[in-house]
Amino acid sequence: MNALDGIQKITDIDLKAKKLFLRLDLNVPLDGNRIVDDLRIKAALPTIQYAIEAGAKIMLCSHLGRPKEKGDPSCSLEPVAVHLSELLKKEVVLVEDPEGDGAKALINGLTSNQILLLENIRYASGETKNDEKLAEHFASFVDVYINDAFGASHRAHASIKALAEKVPVKGIGFLMEKELSMLGRLLEKPETPYVAVMGGSKVSDKIDLIQNLMDKVDSFIIGGAMSYTFLAAKGIPVGSSRIESEKIGFARDLIERIEGRGKKILLPVDHIAVKEFKADAQITETPTDAIPEGMMAVDIGPKTRTLFTGEIRQAKTLLWNGPMGVYEMEAFAKGSLQVARAFADSEGFSVIGGGDSAAVVNSTDFADKMDHISTGGGASLEYLQGDDLPGLAALRS
Repeated sequence: MNALDGIQKITDIDLKAKKLFLRLDLNVPLDGNRIVDDLRIKAALPTIQYAIEAGAKIMLCSHLGRPKEKGDPSCSLEPVAVHLSELLKKEVVLVEDPEGDGAKALINGLTSNQILLLENIRYASGETKNDEKLAEHFASFVDVYINDAFGASHRAHASIKALAEKVPVKGIGFLMEKELSMLGRLLEKPETPYVAVMGGSKVSDKIDLIQNLMDKVDSFIIGGAMSYTFLAAKGIPVGSSRIESEKIGFARDLIERIEGRGKKILLPVDHIAVKEFKADAQITETPTDAIPEGMMAVDIGPKTRTLFTGEIRQAKTLLWNGPMGVYEMEAFAKGSLQVARAFADSEGFSVIGGGDSAAVVNSTDFADKMDHISTGGGASLEYLQGDDLPGLAALRS
């Protein structure tokens, strides 16, 4: 089934003078009141602009972080309201109590130069519990519900699931449509050769993804900390590198199943290793895939970088989910940066699956050379592993 089946798009819905609840993902990193990266805010602008031009009375909704208590100032959307106001050249009115009656009163009196932004929806205690009463509160006074928060649509929360089920007129915005369309190309008749690059810390996080892609992908490239569990499964020494002992049997089974289908699985053939985990640690390049006793691997080595990038460059379809090493430390970022460069150089259709891989690419000059950088970390992963996201299922109800 196509993910868009049974779901309306914002362009299918009459918005003129309608009270619109627009769920966005404005969960941006903050340093005090300063927005460190406004990528998610800018990604939401086309849908907001469309709703403005269509004449809707707009109420924006988002979460930010994980508030410890209602009103936690470190999770306030106030800096987002200020920045949105500058970008849209409209007055963005922050509704301090997201579950109070203020929003209902304010939305009725909005002028054409005003937009409402609910304060952090996670200040409402019922949000993360998918609370029916919270959903009913909003459903009682909005006409249209639009979900453009792909990055939050794997959460069965009140503003994502319960509210969407209660508002009869509902659909998706442009960002959600783009995400589903781009990620859908990785699942439905992808061009071959198809190469999937997997990294990050845990095999357990990627098991369902690998299994869902096994019949579609031609080559799996495994790097990052998860690769040490695969190496251990092949009987290769991994020193003091972190592995998931309980997943060694599963990793061995995955290798056999992938190779049994005539597909390739590429693992590191050398490593950057250290005795102690710190930024200025003495670095050793291991000559082979074996990691010496008392050392831990922190990145893929030069021979592995050459092996992996050669495989990437010949692909027609590319997915990257998870870094090759501890990319946050410059000394251990070479593997991830080389993969990013290979994706940029490839003529294939390239998708960066959100989260840490997106952070790597966005730190380089290569971002505009990728076909798609997903705004969803966990949501992208769940969608690509074949799960129906709660936010999407609710839009079909």
